[in-house]
Amino acid sequence: MSKVIIEKLTKEQQTARGISKWPIWEKEISEFDWYYDSEEECQILEGKVVVETAEGNFTIQKGDFVTFKEGLKCKWKISEPIRKHYNFK
Repeated sequence: MSKVIIEKLTKEQQTARGISKWPIWEKEISEFDWYYDSEEECQILEGKVVVETAEGNFTIQKGDFVTFKEGLKCKWKISEPIRKHYNFK
């Protein structure tokens, strides 16, 4: 099972999950290493990033709903400033 899951949610699905009430995180163009010590769900509002993992590279951009599984070690390469709603499980 992949440690990065990218989906497209409908407006109804986003509303049902209460995504608009989640906190917002923003980050400028940059690169950094990251480790997920818990599962994170996020809805990308703006921007573009390539997340490099041991299982491959994932391009994530505006409109994507992404789940990062606990234990994922990766590198974020942000090419367009990111703005996202996020929720840790």
